Formats: sequence, structure tokens, C-alpha cells
Amino acid sequence: MSRPSPPPRTVAVRGAPADAPPAARSFLIGGQLRRPLTLTVADLRARWPQRHAPVVFDCATNGPQRHTFDGPLLRDVLDEAGPAFDARRRKDRSRFLLTVTGGDGHHTVLSWAEIDADFGNAPILLATALDGEPLDAAGSQLVVPSDRCGARYISAITSIWVGPCPEPRER
Repeated sequence: MSRPSPPPRTVAVRGAPADAPPAARSFLIGGQLRRPLTLTVADLRARWPQRHAPVVFDCATNGPQRHTFDGPLLRDVLDEAGPAFDARRRKDRSRFLLTVTGGDGHHTVLSWAEIDADFGNAPILLATALDGEPLDAAGSQLVVPSDRCGARYISAITSIWVGPCPEPRER
């Protein structure tokens, strides 16, 4: 008789659930895009090249955490969705924001400039595996390898919104 496989793990950051609800298995990429997407971990694994990222971050509740993540670059996935800016104009790209929300309601904001090759070129991932274990059941996880603190590691992603920073109001 074979033993059942252990459930996939997620990195518990800021109260993320150890096992995400089934609704977290797919997520929507929406906002000001030419082609909004609904994706699963399997889609992320099949449609984009996988990167490998060994990371160390300091978790406020558990101390230093060492993990390896695999998954596509966030930039590559969002490029397919087609953000509604003029890619030839750097200032147009630099005003776009990303909001990533997880299954526990935790969310974070990134700027397009952080992931854009002409600006920060940060290798931020949408993880498909954690420490070699697939995340299909738990849902994808946002991984920001350059962060010293794990607060922007969003577990069980439910949505990613892409859009421009609001114009400032005159006083």
C-alpha cells in the first residue's frame, strides 16, 4: 500500500493559511489590460519558462526563512495580459501599479517599474513550486527575492490588478 503524498506547503507569511481554499487555485489578472487572464498554477508552469530562486527572508513570527521557489517571472505573465500603456514611453510604464491579493485577504502593491527591464528589472516570481513541491493545490505565491522581509510574499494568490496611479488632485 502506498502512502499518500504530503500536502503542498506554503510559506506562512503574515498569517497566510497553511492550506488555501479551493477558490485560490485560480486567479484573475485584471485591470487596465488588453487581455485579462484567469490562470492556475498548472497554466503558469506550462505557458512560461520557469525560474529557480533560492531566497532568505526574515519572518516576523518565525525568524529567518530559507526556501527555494520555481515559477515564471511576473513580468512575463503580465506582458501576455498586455498592460494598457504605450510600451515605447518609459514615463507611461512608470506610472502603472500592481496590486496582488492572497487567499487570506493580505495584499501588496508593486510598481511596474520594479519589474520592468528598463528600470528595476526585479526577478519577481509567481511561484509554481516551493522547496520542490508543486503549489497546484495551495495556489500560486508571489515571491520577491530581493526583499529582506517576507511581507510581500503573498500566498494563494486570488487576483492581480494592473493600472495607472491616479492623477493627483489640485488643492
